[in-house]
Amino acid sequence: MSSTSISVVVPVYNDPKGVSRTISSVVSSTQSPDLDEIIVVDNNSNDATESIIKEFTRDVDLVKYAYEGDVQTSYAARNTGIERATGDYIVFLDADVTVSEGWLTAAIDEMNSAEVHYMGCAVEVVDESDEPTVFSQYNQHSTFMIEDLIEKHGYAPTVCLFVTEELVSDVGQFNENLISTGDMEFGNRVKDGGYELHYTDQVTISHPARTSFQSLIKRNIRIGRGHCQLQRNHPSRYGNPGVPPRPTGIS
Repeated sequence: MSSTSISVVVPVYNDPKGVSRTISSVVSSTQSPDLDEIIVVDNNSNDATESIIKEFTRDVDLVKYAYEGDVQTSYAARNTGIERATGDYIVFLDADVTVSEGWLTAAIDEMNSAEVHYMGCAVEVVDESDEPTVFSQYNQHSTFMIEDLIEKHGYAPTVCLFVTEELVSDVGQFNENLISTGDMEFGNRVKDGGYELHYTDQVTISHPARTSFQSLIKRNIRIGRGHCQLQRNHPSRYGNPGVPPRPTGIS
């Protein structure tokens, strides 16, 4: 991998266990000397999340604590990370994923080889429980089809997204007011800017499965509300929300 600099940005809200898992995974599985920093952005948590992050900052020089308390969305937290980032590449990870050995070197090598500024990778949904549920099995087979999302809908989810600082400077940051689907709006804007949206299966990250009906419903409601926000703000692209408000015209 050619000499460059990389910032990893991890937004988090009330998830001390998840953020601990992700920071530990990145630290233990990343040998790249070009990893400059892991910026963990606390989105106004009210549990032990802040203390967990700050414990890492004391023990690991790469880990930096940032705070976003003005806007309660993951995209506002990611924007705070962008503003703090010093790397030529910015990597967004969700605060509950784990990465594989050598993941970062492989990812940046792929971006350099393909000469791209935007890249999504494979995501494996993993059920770590002793007794998998029908809901976790459904989640494993219906979530994070990254290649299809890039090809059919023009975006990769921010669960694991690689971009260059140059691209962000050109197209702008995320829409911080969206509670969901901000990754779609951002990716569509990137595509409209003439950039190639690239996918690689040479890098795989792991995401825990949702194991209950309630967790799946909560996720779907949040995504539906985000779609309605997109439709209200960009009807020419995403269609008009139904009455009562519901996402129409977005698959």
